Amino acid sequence: MTRILPHTLLALALLAAATPLAAQDSSAQGFGPLDPSQPTGITVEQIIQKMGSRETAFEQARNVYEFRQTVKIDTINDDTGRPDGEYQQVTDITFDPTGKRVEHVVFAPQNTLERVILTENDMKDIAERIPFILTQAQLPDYNLTYLGKQRVDELDTYVFDCAPKVLVKGHRYFQGKVWVDQQDNEIVLVNGLNVPQDTRRGHEDLSPPFTTYYEQIDGNYWFPVYTKAEGILHFQAQNGALSQDDHMRAIVRFTNYKKFNFHSNIKITYGDETIAPGSQQGTQQQGAQQPAANGQPQPDAQKPK
Repeated sequence: MTRILPHTLLALALLAAATPLAAQDSSAQGFGPLDPSQPTGITVEQIIQKMGSRETAFEQARNVYEFRQTVKIDTINDDTGRPDGEYQQVTDITFDPTGKRVEHVVFAPQNTLERVILTENDMKDIAERIPFILTQAQLPDYNLTYLGKQRVDELDTYVFDCAPKVLVKGHRYFQGKVWVDQQDNEIVLVNGLNVPQDTRRGHEDLSPPFTTYYEQIDGNYWFPVYTKAEGILHFQAQNGALSQDDHMRAIVRFTNYKKFNFHSNIKITYGDETIAPGSQQGTQQQGAQQPAANGQPQPDAQKPK
């Protein structure tokens, strides 16, 4: 996200410290105490490799699911605690008859954000980094440090600190904590920040820390279902403009997961007659369920003006 002023983009921007969701009162959030002891009957490296294999399989599985993505991002007036600008978009992620993944925007009211502009990185964060998946191919890019074992709601998890080894130009990475289910060897919760935050003069691009929750779908893999991001983006005084802190709040929901039946789109032709897929196969459209009033935000694909 970038900041807008009447006649200029604010120059140097830094992300102010914001308390991540999972770092708040853990007992109120369903977190048990962190047990720093080593895992039993398995090494840390074995946990990491099993997780990488499972996450690789999950990434392939998620690519054949349709779902609805609901995005909402607000700037918050700290005097009133209420939004003073808002972006919303509801998109169905589905497939065309050839099996190509496509996006259908089903709800997009007027964007009323005035203090910031959402960037291409914001949209990529929604699609690629907020629903964080750590595959075998990505493992070499990260340092994973074992922190301990922790009960999260009804799940027994391993907790890791996750940080990129090197920040390669033109790439974005996740940095924070990941919780891995001890039974399924999959990520079930992440809490952190997308890095690097671009603070170059005239090229500022910031985002707040976020927490993503996962839910088991079809009794198998753990799918990202809900993300909350919130923080203060601090813009320093430059070129005669006063410094200002912009309170951002974003929520993204991933709902209506449904495995796509590619074979249902195959048509068979006998002479001049074309036989469509069997009528018993239901339509592949996402449900038209509207997002909850208190939970749907994140960035849009607008570029700085």
